[in-house]
Amino acid sequence: MMKVYFNFRIIFVLICALTFTQKLKAQDVHFSQMEYAPLTLNPALAGAFSTFQGIAMFRGQYGSFATPYKTFTASLDGRLSAGMKNSNGILGGGLNFYNDRMGDGYFSQSTVGVNLAYNLKVSRFGRVALGLNSTFGQCSTNPSVGQWASQYDGTSYNPALANGEAFYAQSFSYFDLGAGAIYSLQTDIGHITNEADKGINVGVAAFHLNNPRYSFYNSSIQTLPIRYSVFVNANIGIMATNGILQPAIYFNHQKKSKELLYGVNYKQIIRNASWETSNIKEIAFSLGLFSRWKDAFVVKSMIYYGPFSCGFAYDINVSRLSLVSNFKGGFETFVRYDVNNFNRKKLRVK
Repeated sequence: MMKVYFNFRIIFVLICALTFTQKLKAQDVHFSQMEYAPLTLNPALAGAFSTFQGIAMFRGQYGSFATPYKTFTASLDGRLSAGMKNSNGILGGGLNFYNDRMGDGYFSQSTVGVNLAYNLKVSRFGRVALGLNSTFGQCSTNPSVGQWASQYDGTSYNPALANGEAFYAQSFSYFDLGAGAIYSLQTDIGHITNEADKGINVGVAAFHLNNPRYSFYNSSIQTLPIRYSVFVNANIGIMATNGILQPAIYFNHQKKSKELLYGVNYKQIIRNASWETSNIKEIAFSLGLFSRWKDAFVVKSMIYYGPFSCGFAYDINVSRLSLVSNFKGGFETFVRYDVNNFNRKKLRVK
């Protein structure tokens, strides 16, 4: 029988070493459960791990503010060629909707994206995927409801004063391009051997490759800088138990803004799903603790029942903004429907 070795201790130590040696300035608007907004993380994730997957997520941020940030995203992705026989390649596709609403000026951004990915088996347990993303976005604002610096008369806010902002338009649209790649190594043989399942996924992506124009002002040449995204996550089955460790690290870099999120989930399987019948479904839960560098601690929880799962995360803000946010960073919740028939066939282990 061929054995596959994964030195996860070394990988996890390197991840931790990296997180503790970097000095980063985190962004304030983001997802804490990035893996459940997959198409905004990496276009190559479309159909990478699911025959079909649907996710809806809501994030409320800085609830102590008069007008807190609100973000909603929903996505559908899956395998477009899952039924093809004698093929090591899988074509995946996905759709993603995103809406962000923030600030006293009621700034709103909405995007609709289409993803296409190709997933290729390169070894017994290894796969490589490449993905492309095209997105149409629209931004809008209502300057009449905001409070502007020029409307303060020296003692207090005076709405009768002009806001001094020369908006060319109260909305604009743009077209965006992105690309990504992932490498996945998954044993997925725990159901027929005594070995604990192990796996690791590594992904890199770049968004706003065409640097789309992004401004309400006609004279402005402001464009969206490229956002680079890197992630590493792993599943480490604990021998002779139904427990799984899931360490992960997510890094985003966009011009001068950098964000680093790292931590670990522990998943406890209460009942394993049957590989012989669909009537016996997996029941499990997970708990996690993550840190967003110099910004927040993140507590996560998740419940699984068959193809359905739901999760919750809460940010405890520890940055300088905590003085006005009262340590209330934000909360996230999501629901997910996930069907994966790709690996339900019997495996021959030589």
